[in-house]
Amino acid sequence: MWTHFEPVHAITYFHPRPQAAYEAAGLRGWRSYFAARSAPLGPVEAAPVVAAFFGFAPAMVARALPSVWHLVSPEDALHTRLTGAVQALAELTYDLPEAHLTELAELLEAAADHLDHSGRILGAVNAALPRPEQSLGRLWQAATTLREHRGDGHVAALVAAGLDGPESLVWRASIDLPRQVLQPYRGWTDEEWQAAADRLTARGWLTADGKPTEAGRTAYQAIEETTDRTAAGPWRALDPTETGRLRELLAPVAHACYAVLPPVTPHGLPAPIR
Repeated sequence: MWTHFEPVHAITYFHPRPQAAYEAAGLRGWRSYFAARSAPLGPVEAAPVVAAFFGFAPAMVARALPSVWHLVSPEDALHTRLTGAVQALAELTYDLPEAHLTELAELLEAAADHLDHSGRILGAVNAALPRPEQSLGRLWQAATTLREHRGDGHVAALVAAGLDGPESLVWRASIDLPRQVLQPYRGWTDEEWQAAADRLTARGWLTADGKPTEAGRTAYQAIEETTDRTAAGPWRALDPTETGRLRELLAPVAHACYAVLPPVTPHGLPAPIR
């Protein structure tokens, strides 16, 4: 199911419609990202966002927060991100009947209603937002809540395994995501990146030339399995028929979203659905 709802959320970072909405609100570059994604938390300082977002260098977060709240309020940032997302989805789903989108929104909201937000700050604050009136807004908000809830669980699994932010990125760069995509998009210096690589090597996860070891692959697979297991609540709560119907309805929307996403992103998107 992650391969179906993650790209619906991700369009807010890559589709031109949301980007145009952010620029119209006076938000450019990384200010738009930090304002939009942290807005459900309120007008926060950098520290809680560093903790919740996990993989970003504190210095990068501090360049945007809290100064971004002088440009836009959290309420306006939330309105802007929803407006841009709805515009993007309208463009991508114009050929789907409204009945399809309404049923999809209802089922995805039902799945989100079964989330346990204990210890999951980003999932919790997104779930607490008022539900949009339009089906596309409801669809995007439910997908975002599911996505942030899963991400919170992934962070918890990484922390429990003893990994910090730069270590998690250096590891991903060793297996499937290019360093040139990950490092600049998360703000770590070359020195910080190398220090993280040295720690992973000392831990036995990387070889001296930066290749993943079998021990590292096994340990990281356990993290991925923990992430999946602790995100499975909604799919256990819905009956198989409902989950199957949701997958059927969501598939064409996910395909349309994948089509406009870059082939490689720093978000670690799952492989496109077949």
